[in-house]
Parts: sequence; C-alpha cells; structure tokens
Amino acid sequence: MQIQGKVVVITGGGRGIGRAMAHALAGQGANIAALDMSTEDLEKTRALCADLSTTIRTYRCNVAQESEVVNTFAQIAADFGQLDVLINNAGITRDALLVKVKDGQVSGSMSLAQWQAVIDVNLTGVFLCGREAATHMIKFGHGGAIINISSVSRAGNAGQSNYSAAKAGVAAMAVTWAKELSRYGIRTAAIAPGFVQTDILKDMKPEVLERTLAAVPLKRAGLADEIAHGAIFILTNDYFTGRVLEIDGGLRI
Repeated sequence: MQIQGKVVVITGGGRGIGRAMAHALAGQGANIAALDMSTEDLEKTRALCADLSTTIRTYRCNVAQESEVVNTFAQIAADFGQLDVLINNAGITRDALLVKVKDGQVSGSMSLAQWQAVIDVNLTGVFLCGREAATHMIKFGHGGAIINISSVSRAGNAGQSNYSAAKAGVAAMAVTWAKELSRYGIRTAAIAPGFVQTDILKDMKPEVLERTLAAVPLKRAGLADEIAHGAIFILTNDYFTGRVLEIDGGLRI
C-alpha cells in the first residue's frame, strides 16, 4: 500500500501512541481521521499535524458505544469519500489483582466494573470499529488494512486479568479477520508494544518504573514513534497479514 493520499482512521488518536501514529502517517501523506473521547486532546493532535500538507479531521467518539461507532464511521466515509486504514488503538486500564490477600485474609478483588470497563473499550470497541471499517472498505471496493494494537501483556500480566484478556483477544481477532477479509483485499494485523513512554508510564512511581524496565533487554521504554514505525511497515508491506508484530525491546525473548 502506498500511504500517500490514503484515509487513515485512528482510535485513541488524542494522545500517546495514537497521536504519534497520526503524526507519522500524516508525514507520509495520509489523511487522518482521529477519534477520541477528549476534544482537547484531539485538538492537540490536530495542532501537531497542522504544518503537514494533509487533511486531519477529529471526531469525538466512545468506541464502546455501538451507535456512536456506526455514526462516526458513516460520517468519516461521507467526509472523506473513502476509508483505507483503521488503527484500533483506543484503550484503558483498570488494574487490580484477581483476589488480594493481606495477612492471610482476602482484602479485595477485581470488581466486575473494572473487568467490564476494560473489556468494553479494549475488546468490544476494537470489534465494533473493525466491523464498521471493514463494512465501508468493502463498499468502497478498494481494499484496505486494519491494525489492532495489542500488548506484550497479552501473554498474561499480574494485576491485569482484564487488560491481558482483551489484548489477547484483539490479536486473535486480527488473525481471524485476515482469514475472513483477504478476499476483499483487506489485510489485518496487530502490533504488540512493550513498555512505551506514554502517560501510563509517567504515572508510575520511579522505583516501580526502574524495576519494570530492568526486565527489558534494551533497558529502556520504547518510544511512541517507534510503534508508529511498525504501523508504517505493516501498511507498506502488502504480504504482511494475520500476524502480530512485537515491538517490545526484546521483553518476550
């Protein structure tokens, strides 16, 4: 795929990896439709891309709400007259141990609300956006590509039953969709980042962050731009589909 002139939809496009994706792909000549819950964050993404000779439109959308997703993707298709790429990046965390024990007594657990909030955004949201993007790609008849943002945590991470389950799920969906959608010229894949310098890492206590990064062979967190480069690789390599690209500093060696 030649990125220049393509319409790229990025969920969670207001900050972090999503913002880096928007800037990197706009720099390659793509037109960007950035989705997020925060209009303030979306405006920052728009400002970052303002000097690039491309079009960027922003849409406030809760990816966990079916009606909002359906309406937003219909609006994107109408605004741009095409839809070529979806990057399913929106995600949240609500970490907790399955069961917390103190002094031999159960003192807490992951609540159903914590579980459901993450599943709604990180798994159901990816499903809804993938479905709507594929629907419009098929209608336009020009093929396309879908990239789900998974995580190194898909292999299982303590305190993240909800997040790990969702990130394993979006990787599996990428493989499933590759089998279903290839007949329409649509490739699907996933990227599994390791620890990346985003707001989540910034909020960690310094001593916890130090211990966390000590397990990474490269001894540092990744950059959001480095994850964006992975998306460019997938989009420009027309023989890449149904696979998970791991960008984690060697964490899963």
